[in-house]
Amino acid sequence: MIERRIQSGVGPKTGHKNEKGVGCLNIIVCIKQVPSTSNVEVDPVTGVLRRDGIKSKMNPYDLFALEQAFLLREQYGGTVAALSMGPNQAMDVLYEALYMGADSAVLASDRRFAGADVLATSYTLAQCVRKMGKYDLIVCGKQTTDGDTGQVGPEMAEWLEIPHACNAISIESFSEGAFTVKVNMDHSIYTLKIEAPCLITVDKDVNTPRLPSYLRRKRAGNAQISVWSMDDLADQAESHYGLSGSPTQVERIFPPEAHDDRECFKGSGEELADRLYSLLRQKKRI
Repeated sequence: MIERRIQSGVGPKTGHKNEKGVGCLNIIVCIKQVPSTSNVEVDPVTGVLRRDGIKSKMNPYDLFALEQAFLLREQYGGTVAALSMGPNQAMDVLYEALYMGADSAVLASDRRFAGADVLATSYTLAQCVRKMGKYDLIVCGKQTTDGDTGQVGPEMAEWLEIPHACNAISIESFSEGAFTVKVNMDHSIYTLKIEAPCLITVDKDVNTPRLPSYLRRKRAGNAQISVWSMDDLADQAESHYGLSGSPTQVERIFPPEAHDDRECFKGSGEELADRLYSLLRQKKRI
C-alpha cells in the first residue's frame, strides 16, 4: 500500500460549513447519455455516432459516480449537482439523476458543441463547472461505453487546474480539506490524499448504485434543468468547441462483427472427438 498526497492547484476555495458548523461538500457529477445498443449508425462525414432516434441510457459508470456523491452528501452534508453535455434528449438522464437524489442539474446543449472530441468535450464541461461556482469535488465515471477513452475527467481537471485521481475503488474519508482515496493501478492499490477542490473518476467496484425513487420523483415535481449554450459561457470562441475545437477526428467507427454461425454434432464421445479434430484441422487451428 502506497500513500501519496496530491496538493491542489488553482481552484475555488473550500472549507464552508453547514448550519451545524460541520464541514459540508458541494459536489458536481458529470454524466452522459449513451446508446443502449451497439447497432448505431455512424455519420460518414464527421465520423461521429448518429444518436437521433436510438434508444439511450445513462452511461453505466456514471451511476457509480452519482451514488458516490450521494454517499458523501449523506456523510458530510452539502449538495449534489448533475452536469451533462448533449442534445435536448440528454435531459432524460439528468431527470434520472434528479430522481435518484441530485439537488440540481445543468445541460450544456448547443449545435456548436456537436462533434466534439475528448479535448473539446472536457473544455466545454470545464467552462460549465466554472460557471457553476464553488465546488469541492467533481466525480466522473472512469469512462463511457460509447467512447471508452477515460480521458474526459482528467482533461477537465487539467483545464480547471485542480488535482485528480482516476479509477477510484473507494473514497475513504474527507478531513482537513483533503479526500483519502484508494485507486486501482492494475498491479497495485494506491492510497492517495488529494486536496479539495479536486476531481475523482470512479470504477464500478466503488459502490452499488441506488435506483430512481418514486417518492424522490414526487418531491422533485417539475424540477427545472438549467440549459446553457455557448453564449452562457465565459469563453465564446467557437474555435474551442465542437468539431472546430477538436484536434482529433475519427476515421472509422463500427460495431464489432457478430458471428452467430454454429454447427451441432451428435454421436458418441469418440465420434465427436474425431469430428472436432477434423474441424480444427480444416480451419487450420491445429
